[in-house]
Amino acid sequence: MADYQAPLADMRFLLHQVFDAPALWQRLPSLAERIDAETADAILEEAARLTAERIAPLNRNADEQGCQLQQGQVRTPDGFIAAWRAWAEGGWIGLGGEPEYGGMGMPKVLSAQVEEMLNSACLAFALYPMLTSGAALAIATHASDALKALYLPRLASGEWAGAMCLTEPHAGTDLGLLRTRAEPQDDGSFCITGTKIFITGGEHDLAENIVHLVLARLPDAPDGNRGISMFLVPKRLVTAAGELGERNALSCGSLEHKMGIKGSATCVMNFDGARGYLVGQANKGLAAMFTMMNYERLGVGIQGLAAGERSWQTARAYAAERLQGRAPQGAENPQRAADPIIVHPDVRRMLMTMKALTEGGRAFSTYVGLQLDLARFAEDAQERARAEALVALLTPVAKAFLTDLGLETTLHGQQVLGGHGYIREWGQEQLVRDCRITQIYEGTNGIQALDLLGRKVVGSEGRLYRVFADEVRDYLASGAPELQEFGTALGAVLDLLDELTDWLIAESGADPREIGAASVEYLHLMGYTAYAYLWARMAGAAQRSSAQGMHAGKLATARFFYARLLPRVWSLAAAVRAGCASLYALEAADFVDLAH
Repeated sequence: MADYQAPLADMRFLLHQVFDAPALWQRLPSLAERIDAETADAILEEAARLTAERIAPLNRNADEQGCQLQQGQVRTPDGFIAAWRAWAEGGWIGLGGEPEYGGMGMPKVLSAQVEEMLNSACLAFALYPMLTSGAALAIATHASDALKALYLPRLASGEWAGAMCLTEPHAGTDLGLLRTRAEPQDDGSFCITGTKIFITGGEHDLAENIVHLVLARLPDAPDGNRGISMFLVPKRLVTAAGELGERNALSCGSLEHKMGIKGSATCVMNFDGARGYLVGQANKGLAAMFTMMNYERLGVGIQGLAAGERSWQTARAYAAERLQGRAPQGAENPQRAADPIIVHPDVRRMLMTMKALTEGGRAFSTYVGLQLDLARFAEDAQERARAEALVALLTPVAKAFLTDLGLETTLHGQQVLGGHGYIREWGQEQLVRDCRITQIYEGTNGIQALDLLGRKVVGSEGRLYRVFADEVRDYLASGAPELQEFGTALGAVLDLLDELTDWLIAESGADPREIGAASVEYLHLMGYTAYAYLWARMAGAAQRSSAQGMHAGKLATARFFYARLLPRVWSLAAAVRAGCASLYALEAADFVDLAH
């Protein structure tokens, strides 16, 4: 595998030239005092150094060694403890955390870039700080002041870690079925009993305490989602002074044996009367948990993007060096036995697809991060509401589209290497395996598509969608120079998405199955439309750039995206319009009968 180097030039291009993030920071008072262009660049440079030198070298061994459960204690792969300490000591775990509790308070548009670096370096390792930051966010938003003061500084510093405990053996997507119980105690705490599965970082040796956020039911809770509460359950009990006491009544029953991310401990967690503390209001735990999950859904999307970036770096290096065959137009290196495979059209197709999807995905994740910052920091109520609408609409797209295309990108990277991509040596097969989980956890991509079309689009009668569509329409009407080349195609795709959105809102009223039948294709169509919008903006920024390499590379890639990838929307639209009838041509029993 090629040594990982963070794509700093592209990240800076997005922050400074495409989105002009420093200008935004200066007009938001709560950010103006914390961050400017020079500080942002310094943060990115240091994160790039640390991920390349300390984290990326762990990736292969993390996969080969994995985690081990020994007498109830999980041992992480060699080097993880030192890497955790280095990451924590640099303040990276608290990068986006509240300054009042030891965080750096950096904007999401910047921390998203750092997250990408960490996930490209070693996705399995990156899950530990990701869950810790997410737990801190949920606590900061919903917990009492006492819990905030006690737990947040230690989470921000990396002294303690965090975990999220939702799934049960019988309750995955449908959390309304969960059975974990929470019994009130005389001292105001709660006794938590139940079993959770697939718990990332539920037990490990990186930090001396792990703060579990657990969904459970109170004795008088109503059925379904309306009866779920969130509880903070520490691995070790904590005194009022913040000192660690005895171990709580919880344990790791086993570790899952997985396809990928083997350096991440995926635990079965047993809560046997563990002491916990209510976070937020009783029976409102699902809303509190989604505060954490919505940020982490963008984070999971970034994981898919990051795996694709690492695969792209290896594939382009290999394609430039591997000698096989001759260029179609004749030998380019006649003095050598063969030409490098980068001369072959199909290899170029794969490499250009990887480049277009990865750079488009980075622009999209940055754009969504920008909306999260506006939703959090904007002082104007109308601007904040607009950003909140875009976040609601685009979060499922960010999670599902970035990870679907992340897997496509890693597969292209494996294919570029041919047989060498299938064997262990170059690391491409690990990236395929690691990336695969990103389509599944934090809500499967099918569920994300249902959320987008069913709740966000149809559920709002198109109101949330129109916020996004209006922004693209305004851009099309702006007269930006790049629209002379890209405007017609972008306008046609937006017209198509408008028409399908109106059609689906109408059709779903007649047959509710139409939402599920069309949702995945609709999400992809929206994703390609968003990428087309952002590729046009990147092309414009590149035309204005004084960096000749950036200028030429971005324009060429934008043209490839519009010529070879954007046309996918027409087949997606045809599938949507085909309706749900063909999905139900067989009865459920017929699937069983066909197997015999």
